[in-house]
Amino acid sequence: MSWPYPPKLAHRGAGKLAPENTLAAMRLGASFGYAMFEFDVKLSGDGVLLLMHDATLDRTTDGTGRVAGFAFGELARLDAGGWHSAAYAGEPIPTLAQVARWLLRNGRMANIEIKPCPGREAETGAAAALEARQLWQGAAVPPILSSFSETALDAARRAAPELPRALLFGELPGDWLQRCLALGCVALDAHHAALTEAVIADAHRAGLRVIAYTVNEPARAGELFGWGLDALITDAVDLIAP
Repeated sequence: MSWPYPPKLAHRGAGKLAPENTLAAMRLGASFGYAMFEFDVKLSGDGVLLLMHDATLDRTTDGTGRVAGFAFGELARLDAGGWHSAAYAGEPIPTLAQVARWLLRNGRMANIEIKPCPGREAETGAAAALEARQLWQGAAVPPILSSFSETALDAARRAAPELPRALLFGELPGDWLQRCLALGCVALDAHHAALTEAVIADAHRAGLRVIAYTVNEPARAGELFGWGLDALITDAVDLIAP
């Protein structure tokens, strides 16, 4: 496929400079010039796609317990910014629809990481793909759907096969290429420490692009791009210019 995406993506909105997976973080990331954002989506207990990394609320909100244990109406009342700093107190948990609206109106792009609550892999993958298809219908550049869960990514493939997909790996297994190709992926998305010049070359020979996460050192970014890396995801939006 053609590759319309920029070489640098902001991790969870603006890395660690704002509360992750919030619209406030994306606005801050955009202020540094970032045009594409990686963020995590999962389902609330009543099936609403929302931005959240963890399966539980405790780390990034003033709530406690499982995300899947609450309806979105309850989750929407939580403070998802105060844990980060006082300036962001009261920042809400956004829905995928709200984030898509902001991205599209501001000419920004998305890498949606499907991050299912345990046991909801296929359900979340299909829901994310179907909603992304609807939200980005007619958009010039579709979102990339990525996941560590092959079950979720396969469900996304079945639900909306036209949306580009990337399989995530922390460490690369020997059959990483076969697993990417079996899911019809357009890209390998791997922890930067797992990538070598040879791995990037192998991916390119197979027709795959390569994305690296989470690259926070400018020197490492330069090394990876020197090896032919297609894109990186970074927390260091203030240090690595987009």
